[in-house]
Amino acid sequence: MRLPQTATGDSLAKRAGIMLLSLSVRIAEEFHSKEEASMPLGDLARLAKRCGYGALCMRASQVGVQSPPEIVEAAADCLAEAGLAVSMVTGDFDTVYNNEKGPSALTNITPYLDLAKRLGAPRIRVALKEESDIAHARRAADEAAEHGIQLVHQCHTLSLFETVESIERTLSAIDRPNFGLVYEPANLEICGQDYGRATIERLAKWIFNVYLQNQLLKPDGALMLPTWCTGDVSFDLIPIHAPGGVDFGWVFAGLKAVGYDGAVTVHQSAQPGETPEESASGTADFLRGLI
Repeated sequence: MRLPQTATGDSLAKRAGIMLLSLSVRIAEEFHSKEEASMPLGDLARLAKRCGYGALCMRASQVGVQSPPEIVEAAADCLAEAGLAVSMVTGDFDTVYNNEKGPSALTNITPYLDLAKRLGAPRIRVALKEESDIAHARRAADEAAEHGIQLVHQCHTLSLFETVESIERTLSAIDRPNFGLVYEPANLEICGQDYGRATIERLAKWIFNVYLQNQLLKPDGALMLPTWCTGDVSFDLIPIHAPGGVDFGWVFAGLKAVGYDGAVTVHQSAQPGETPEESASGTADFLRGLI
């Protein structure tokens, strides 16, 4: 069950029976430094439009709950001028970093709802780290439901959404029709989980959004992420449209099998040797072939 929404990019895409291609403003961030944007929002919006995206996924590096009202207004005007929807809002840096303060938004969701409504975003990303966060998630979801807004949690390391089993258990415990999942196969792969059709079918009723990033798992990888379920995992980041990493054909076969028709968001920064526009353009061309 999904709540009725206004004519956001999501709902327009659903009417057309297609997935909405969305670009995360993370493309203008560094992998380990997510607080400073490398380009103004206007430039990024025009880049996204040139490359064929229908929406931006907003993060606090551009605008968040810390932003003064005039900055939020300017962002809304900028996006309207560019003709871009906002597929989701991640309103603070603690959620982005998935740190111990990440779940704090659940105890005061009102400013996040205000931000999402001003930007026309149908959903807000939140974080859960401990079982005690579930009660806060229920209350926050109930408040969000009053405004027709969804709350979502990304498949993510070091959270209650690491493994397929824990994702299913947590979402069942929250038990709110407007609280769902950002399906993200790379994090599932890092945690040693299946990310194909069987998992997509198992979690289908909760998949409200899809994030895509790419990697090569390798013992001597340039990057390392700790996990609760499998320890430290090393990998290299690679472009989404590069071969050899996540099997996106497998992912999209699963999404189509369950009739998913929501947002598909490119969720990684540009890689060394490519500009943000080269990354966004190449990825959009690749994903359009799959969609």
